[in-house]
Amino acid sequence: MIVLYYFSGTKKVVQMKKIALITGATSGIGKATALTLAANGFDLIITGRREELLDELSVNIRSETAAEVITLCFDVRALNEVKKAIESLHGKWENIDLLVNNAGLAVGLEPVNSGVIDDWERMIDTNVKGLLYISRLITPGMVARESGHIINISSIAAHEAYPNGAAYCGSKSAVRAITKAMRIELLPFGVKVSSISPGMVDTEFSKVRFKGDKERAANVYKGLTPLYAPDVAEAILFMATRPKHVNIDEMIIMPTDQGSARDFRRR
Repeated sequence: MIVLYYFSGTKKVVQMKKIALITGATSGIGKATALTLAANGFDLIITGRREELLDELSVNIRSETAAEVITLCFDVRALNEVKKAIESLHGKWENIDLLVNNAGLAVGLEPVNSGVIDDWERMIDTNVKGLLYISRLITPGMVARESGHIINISSIAAHEAYPNGAAYCGSKSAVRAITKAMRIELLPFGVKVSSISPGMVDTEFSKVRFKGDKERAANVYKGLTPLYAPDVAEAILFMATRPKHVNIDEMIIMPTDQGSARDFRRR
């Protein structure tokens, strides 16, 4: 907030728009969150690995909302890229009010005895280490200002392990534990920390998990109505717009047709 004083002695309060940084904004939940926040008064820093999709999203945001937006193209798994990108922010863009740690993925669906180690490393490096890298670089500013909010995107897999998902479930369980620790660590500075754990969401998730096998990915959603990315984005907006004294620590959001990580109503 900025207070402007005029020669008459009167003053006018100008409410500054909050700035949100969203990782993994090129598709799915990240893209929907960017569009939702932009339409609800946030200026945005959108990040991801696919520069052409970031540029396309930024054009859409500018044409459809009054939000200002900048793009940062980098891989959250690469610490040097993360540091270079965050250190490139200047002026008002350094003062990030909301960090949405959304970048994440599942790759492969094999038991631990035949799992692909490269798949495990991609999941752990993205879902866990990438989240920590970004948080390490942005939280000092929040601590110094004694304000800010971090929302980590977890999964129902953090609450209920399932066969053939050891590495993914483990990575999202780590996100849940990291979120709880961050909540306690940042408590003295008034920084909010939350997590949201969606069930089945119809995004690129299954296509990535099955390494481009569109038929296998489509079968995941066959006979039921999953969540869609805007459903989760609306929940994120709700979390991010609570009064200063309210922190939503954790939210689980599921399709009506899903009762647990493995139980579904298919028709």
